[in-house]
Amino acid sequence: MDYLRIPETSSRAGRLSETQEKTTKRLAELKSYLEKKVAEHQNEIHDLQSFLETVDNILAEKSYRRVQLPKSIPGTPAAIDSNPPQTIRTISGVLLADIFVEGQDIRIVPSKDIKFDANAPPLRSFLVGKVLEPLHVKDEESTRKQELSPDRVLSYEIDREANSLKQIHVKNYGDERRLNELKNALRWTFRRMYEKTIGTQ
Repeated sequence: MDYLRIPETSSRAGRLSETQEKTTKRLAELKSYLEKKVAEHQNEIHDLQSFLETVDNILAEKSYRRVQLPKSIPGTPAAIDSNPPQTIRTISGVLLADIFVEGQDIRIVPSKDIKFDANAPPLRSFLVGKVLEPLHVKDEESTRKQELSPDRVLSYEIDREANSLKQIHVKNYGDERRLNELKNALRWTFRRMYEKTIGTQ
């Protein structure tokens, strides 16, 4: 009779519901596990990027230290003790720009082999908008509080020819910490501009 099949159908539905519940629970556990792993890897990537930047900075400092010139030989012109520039390069070694540190000033001269757009977002939006201009404003505020003399305020000039970047001149960069921050920002900026430059060729 038909009514005798009702308990079997109910039991089957119950087992199906229990199976679905177990599957949902396992999927939730899997989701939680995957989210945890993603977070762990993101932290690891961030740490690795930080280590890579530190190694990059150390290599730059080690590679472009002042060259010790030999003592002059009698009868010959005296050797000039020059301070060679640091360079900004891609990971593959392509020269992007030279950094000249002269007292409290920094001059950044792009490679003559690469034409950088002076209006490129990495330069205008990031380097100027988020690094140089905020530092200038901060120094101006320090002068109003009489914490800094006006002649020590950071300033900058972007030299261009048409839309081509020719030089960046930063005056009164400040202390060693600021100098390192600026060098890191410059490296990032020029590498991004290079990526955009080769991407449009």
